[in-house]
Amino acid sequence: MLPDALSAQLELFIDVLECGSFSAAARRHGLTPSAVARRVDALEAALGCQLFSRSTHAVRAMPAALAFAERARRIVQELHLARAEATSLDSAPEGRIRIDAPAPFGRRHLAPALAEFLQAYPGVDIQLRLIDSFVDLHGEHLGEVDLVLRIGPLADTRLVATPLAPMVRIVCASPAYLERRGVPLTPEQLPEHDGLDWDALAPPHAWRFEQNGRSQLLRPGRLRMVANNAEALLAGALAGLGIAHLPTWLISEYLLRGELLPLFCEGGLPQPEASGIYALRLTREADSRTRLLLEFLKSRFGPVPPWDQALNSGLKRE
Repeated sequence: MLPDALSAQLELFIDVLECGSFSAAARRHGLTPSAVARRVDALEAALGCQLFSRSTHAVRAMPAALAFAERARRIVQELHLARAEATSLDSAPEGRIRIDAPAPFGRRHLAPALAEFLQAYPGVDIQLRLIDSFVDLHGEHLGEVDLVLRIGPLADTRLVATPLAPMVRIVCASPAYLERRGVPLTPEQLPEHDGLDWDALAPPHAWRFEQNGRSQLLRPGRLRMVANNAEALLAGALAGLGIAHLPTWLISEYLLRGELLPLFCEGGLPQPEASGIYALRLTREADSRTRLLLEFLKSRFGPVPPWDQALNSGLKRE
């Protein structure tokens, strides 16, 4: 069996195992359930053992399938790596990269970077989907994209995370609000002010400050707006509704133009948070074009992102 055909066969087996059904695996691979069943039958015949027990409602993995799965994953990873290395040595990268990303970051930073990448590599195409909601990385979505950009803490250990940029968050407000309500000199004064905040999915590092050697949660006392979208909170801050705690990738241009004023930044930018901006993929080895894009984005956004470089210079001038 040719390496590509073997890889496809093993990937299909792994997806059937993970999905627990022929139909779900078929959707990942653009096949019909009957075609998946035939290919599994062929794999079982080649191995000389039964991998799955079928019924009208479910597909159940046999002990042989569970024993074979880890070795199959390693084989697939090695085949992907060998093919990627051969391709990168033999020719310029070609093919499509499918990416999902948060809409605010995608519009401001990712899309311009991807345009520059595509100009440098004319054989590569990109399918970019910008999403306003939280991206669910479970289930069938994993097979639909090559990379998912995620901002914030990571929990899914099945995925490989490539750090792209650190995350810095700044407390800020419009000049009009601060003129009307006064400037808080310390985080302890925040409860006396109006603010804007995230809804139930609040970032774990928002409104947390080091006070007396420990992290304290200090936020505005009255929340004029809560939202699940960073750009909505930005709009409220620019309108003078209150104080916000927002990432620098979102607000650096407004701080540099004076449309927002930073608070508690006398010593420069705050320290980066424990979590940052990541590109996630399945644990299998990335192909050559995806690896090339990851290296490009890492160099473009890190180790100190361009939005933080500009902001650091602007704060020092003040």
